[in-house]
Amino acid sequence: MLKTIDDDMRRIVETARLSFVATVCSDGSPNLSPKGSMRVYDDGHIAFMDIASPNTVGNLQHDPRIEVNSIDFLRRRGYRFKGVAEFRDPGDPVYEWLHAWLLDLNGPGYPANRAILVHVERALPILSPAYTFGGAEEGDLRQSWARTYLADLEED
Repeated sequence: MLKTIDDDMRRIVETARLSFVATVCSDGSPNLSPKGSMRVYDDGHIAFMDIASPNTVGNLQHDPRIEVNSIDFLRRRGYRFKGVAEFRDPGDPVYEWLHAWLLDLNGPGYPANRAILVHVERALPILSPAYTFGGAEEGDLRQSWARTYLADLEED
């Protein structure tokens, strides 16, 4: 298998905690949906659980093309993964692997309709302009944005 997903990509997906999935609606319009269950399955696949995703699932049933964006918001960088999705039902190894993780995270009884396995055909970096135009360093950005988000929480 071709290694499309490297260690840095894996780290970003695992630490992002929230990824965004883009699909195409039947009328050709875009659909964007947040996914908190995105995980790297292996060097060529990422997966997420259909917990409450009727629009995403419906779109993928008629057009399996998908793009996933995973961004570490403190590091201000991430990746976009383009590929094709397929459904994996209970009993399938992908479903069982992701379902076990989901239950460990959220406890028993958490809904899990099916897993969606994405065959990653292309992975590209996403970088804040602060890197390319501002010469920022990752550690500095991470600290600065952490302070910003903490300050916002303290105001609430």
